[in-house]
Amino acid sequence: MAETNRARVVLDGLASRKSVRVFEDKDIDEETRAEILEAAFQAPTAGNQQLYSIIDVRAQAVKERLAELCDHQGFIAKAPMVLVFLADCEKWRVAYAEAGIESRPAGKGDVLLAFADAAIAAQNAVTAAWALGVGSCYIGDVLERHEAMVELLKLPRQAMPAVMVVFGYPTERQRRRPKPLRMPAEQVVMRDSYRALTGEDARAMLASRVGERGFDEWVRAFHARKYASDFAAEMNRSVAAYLENFHE
Repeated sequence: MAETNRARVVLDGLASRKSVRVFEDKDIDEETRAEILEAAFQAPTAGNQQLYSIIDVRAQAVKERLAELCDHQGFIAKAPMVLVFLADCEKWRVAYAEAGIESRPAGKGDVLLAFADAAIAAQNAVTAAWALGVGSCYIGDVLERHEAMVELLKLPRQAMPAVMVVFGYPTERQRRRPKPLRMPAEQVVMRDSYRALTGEDARAMLASRVGERGFDEWVRAFHARKYASDFAAEMNRSVAAYLENFHE
């Protein structure tokens, strides 16, 4: 029974966790911060390498600059806790050199593996934070503005941002806000091999989201806001610039 209850707590936490962008004016104490970080360290990691580093942003000036670089989102600067998870191929290069090894530069496969490590660690952190009553929001915009981000965070050539997460105690309104619905399982899970989606599948996939606007109007608006946006173009330019530092 106890094991069943523990499992239920974990599953309920995963189902209820949602993005939080409005925080109470309340700091996150050092013990809670340490628990969130420890949860990140316990995440699955390729070959136990922990191919990531975490920048714990404390300086208000750096938070404010990140808020500006990440599409002028002021709530980032107000967040009590800001973590930037880096896909870090630099630290193992240093370890190899210290052992007298003339290692090859990290390649694109290496950085994608490191990116996965960083993202998995970040997800452990947000899950633990939610269990501790702390809300969080992923900031994908940290992939943009390559040159300014390298300068601000003093990034070496073979490390790049994977995700940024901001944390804080959610306001009552944020706690009560419904979590957006996810896609139905039959439109996400494919057995044994990829199944090409049809137009009918796409309509079923988004049926719970389009509402009264209808499929065509909703998808056109979403495409303009996300996929065809200026920030998407900048993200792709910036990521290409990072990847130039990783060989074939």
